Amino acid sequence: MTATTHEESTALYDIPGPAARKRHFAYGVVSVVLILGLAAWILYLLFDTGQFTATKWTPFQYKGIQELLLTGLGNTLKAFAMAAVLSLVLGTVLAVGRLSDHKPVRWLATLIVEFFRAMPVLVMIFFIFVALRVHPLPALVAGLTLYNGSVLAEVFRSGINAVERGQREAAFALGMRKTQVMTHVLVPQAVRAMLPAIISQLVVALKDTSLGYLITYEEFLHAGKLIASNLDYDLPFIPVVLVISPIYIGMCMLLSWFATWVSKRQRRSPKTEAVDVAPAEPGTLLPGTQ
Repeated sequence: MTATTHEESTALYDIPGPAARKRHFAYGVVSVVLILGLAAWILYLLFDTGQFTATKWTPFQYKGIQELLLTGLGNTLKAFAMAAVLSLVLGTVLAVGRLSDHKPVRWLATLIVEFFRAMPVLVMIFFIFVALRVHPLPALVAGLTLYNGSVLAEVFRSGINAVERGQREAAFALGMRKTQVMTHVLVPQAVRAMLPAIISQLVVALKDTSLGYLITYEEFLHAGKLIASNLDYDLPFIPVVLVISPIYIGMCMLLSWFATWVSKRQRRSPKTEAVDVAPAEPGTLLPGTQ
C-alpha cells in the first residue's frame, strides 16, 4: 500500500511540488523584505522631517486638547448612530416599496433608490446645508441617511429575493398573507445572508461622518484639523493623523466584530437551527393500521 498524505489536489489547483514550494517561499521572503523596507523608508521620512519631535506631540498632553478630541469623537458617534438607525428604517421602507405588488409604489421606490444611489453623498450634504439652510448635524445625518438608506434598500431587496422561491410558494400555499410571508419566512432567512453587506454599509456611513467637517460640524476630524493647523505646535499634521486614524480603524473593527458576534448567535439560536428528526424504526405503524 502507498503512503497517503494530507495534501490532496483539488479541482481548482494541484498541490505544488518541491520546486514550486521553494519558489513560493522565495516569493514570500522577497515580499516580506520589500514590505519591511517600505516601512523603514516611511519611518525614516517621518523622523527626518521631525514628525516625532516633542513640540509636535505636546498638544496631546493638555486637557483642553483631549476634551476637544473627546467632544469630536462623541459628535461623530452621535451623527453615526442617528444616520445608521434612519438608514436602516429608510432602507426597509424603500425595499418594501420595491417589492410591492402595486406598480406605482414600486416605480416610485425604484426612482428614489436609483436617484439617491447615483447622487454623490457630499453633494447631497452640501445641498441640504447650503440650499435648504439646515444646521450642520441634521444636514450631515440627512445626507448620510438618503445615500446609505438607498444602498441598504437594494441589499434588503436582494437578500429577500435570494431566498429559495419554494419557501415563498409553500408559505402562500399554507394560506399565509404576504406580510406574514415576509416577516415569518423570508426576512428571517435573508438576515443571515444580508448581515455582512449591512455592516459593510454601516462602516461606510461611519467613515463618511468625517465629511461633516466640510460644513463646520464639530466632529472628530474637525477637531483633528483644528489641532493640526495650530502654528504654536509647528503644524502637527502627521501626529494628528497617527492619533485619529487608529481610532477610526478601531471603530470599524468593532462593527465587524459585532457582525461576527450576531452571526454566531444566529447560528446557535434554536429558531435558526435545523430540528433533528428521529429516523423511522422497523415496525413503526401508520395511524389506523394494525
